[in-house]
Amino acid sequence: MDLSLSPADTGALLLSLRVSAVAVFGAFPVAFAAALLLARVNFPGKTLVDGLIHLPLVLPPVALGFLLLLIFGTRAPLGAFLLHVFGLRFVFNWTGAVLASAIITFPFQVRAIRLSLEAADRNLSLAAETLGAGWWDRLANITLPLALPGIVAGLITAFAASLGEFGAIITFVSNIPGETQTLPLAIYSALQSPGGEERAVRLSLISIMLALIFMVFAEFAQRRAREAA
Repeated sequence: MDLSLSPADTGALLLSLRVSAVAVFGAFPVAFAAALLLARVNFPGKTLVDGLIHLPLVLPPVALGFLLLLIFGTRAPLGAFLLHVFGLRFVFNWTGAVLASAIITFPFQVRAIRLSLEAADRNLSLAAETLGAGWWDRLANITLPLALPGIVAGLITAFAASLGEFGAIITFVSNIPGETQTLPLAIYSALQSPGGEERAVRLSLISIMLALIFMVFAEFAQRRAREAA
């Protein structure tokens, strides 16, 4: 079997990496803030907020893609506003794949960071506060280092999960080669084409290899971050 990548295969791979990188790192500040809020603050409705954050984990991806289409479609009020005022279009665009991937993988980041923060000793931050350290000082010098293992694990796990996202992307932005066709969508297209089984196997092997690499790297990086902390 020929394992060499065609230009279309290479384009799908590079687009997947691009979408995943922008989705994960773009969502990180919000994910960290949400994890910090859930780990350190008690407020009315906290259980509901926690449930809403983790909803993408149990919601069918196709349903999420349809909801995004209803909200950000060019005929939807919000989607039309973004298009006409800012020239920002998500439907049938790679940015829509980024949005879908960011929402799907958001809970992975929040959960990993939150668990890391909850396992850390809060007395360190309280002691620093009594010594006059401001909020930003405590965040940069205590909270972030303590959360580093969770941050690393969350980023890498979310990135790997984003590479495999299919349902929300194809429902929201369709399957357009060179624009929205990520690696999973390219596999789907190959299976729908006569004689495309070899291409589907080739792309599937690449997907498996990438997932394995990122999972091993996540474990290694999390261990090193824990030792450094």
